[in-house]
Amino acid sequence: MSGETATPSGLAAKVDKKRKRHAEESSKETKAAAPKPTGDVSEGHQKKKKRKNGNKKTEDTDKPKMIRGEPLEKDRKGGMDESIGKMDGRLLADHFAQKAKRHNKELTAVELSDISVPDSAFLDTSSFDAARTLEKLPDFLKAFSPNKGVDFEKASQHKGTPHTIVVSPAGLRAADVVRSLRTFQTKESPIGKLFAKHIKLEEAKQFLDRARVAIGAGTPARISDLIDSGSLKLDELERIVIDGSDPSTLLKLLTRSEFRERYGAKQKGIKILVF
Repeated sequence: MSGETATPSGLAAKVDKKRKRHAEESSKETKAAAPKPTGDVSEGHQKKKKRKNGNKKTEDTDKPKMIRGEPLEKDRKGGMDESIGKMDGRLLADHFAQKAKRHNKELTAVELSDISVPDSAFLDTSSFDAARTLEKLPDFLKAFSPNKGVDFEKASQHKGTPHTIVVSPAGLRAADVVRSLRTFQTKESPIGKLFAKHIKLEEAKQFLDRARVAIGAGTPARISDLIDSGSLKLDELERIVIDGSDPSTLLKLLTRSEFRERYGAKQKGIKILVF
């Protein structure tokens, strides 16, 4: 009797075990059949992330260059920065001061003030609407001179004593400036070549010692050398024209005592014009 009851009990256990196995297999199949995230979704997430990061990178580049302290491409022609020519005197003075500070980090505030150019030194030329190309340089000079350029080519009776000096960053550029200013040249008063390109210092000194010069064009270093030699005289100088040069290369020249003491002066004053 006891053997008969044991058989059904063993069968029940086997049936339960079989059911569990079937249930486990069914569960595995269900999980295997469940859809996995597609590559598109993953790629979409990555693209969205890249777009987000890309936007951060372009935030600065989307800003106007002038806000970032860089001249716009339309304000830079032939490597010359024309944007500073559109600033008024106060902005120009600040622009030059920032350049001085950037290139002379070791100087104290007092020492920096010694190489700064005051607001009163600059003549506001922002009203000049024409393109600031060398072809327009004569028009620019006439526009900001007494009587609109009448007698602009008239030179002093004293040798080597110009009323205008145009300062360029390099000799090649200065040579181009000389050619553009030939409209003011006369037999008695040639345009002074105050640069080192193919012209030795002694040759430049001899030229100034024998020639009457109304306008000179040159580079900062050569102009300083000629002033130091006494050949380039500043007694009747009225204006210094900056030909789109980097202010950091001009500070030593523009802050010479011969110029600083005459900036803003009512008599024999000197003005800086930025072309």
